[in-house]
Amino acid sequence: MIPPRIEQSTREERRAFVLDAWKCLRDCESCGKCRVLRGKDAEILYADYIEGRRAYMEITMEIRNNTYITNR
Repeated sequence: MIPPRIEQSTREERRAFVLDAWKCLRDCESCGKCRVLRGKDAEILYADYIEGRRAYMEITMEIRNNTYITNR
């Protein structure tokens, strides 16, 4: 799935994308989404994307590199 571009989407579209992309599949052994998010809420982690301040991939790379600042 390709995230909606900030300049071509609404806040609601970006939020819907994040919620859909990170929804629980109830198959923890195969999925791995929980491990990537480290128990954090995707909507909170991607708040800057949802609000149109930062690119989705920028935040994703920070999460994967374990450099995302979570004191929001």
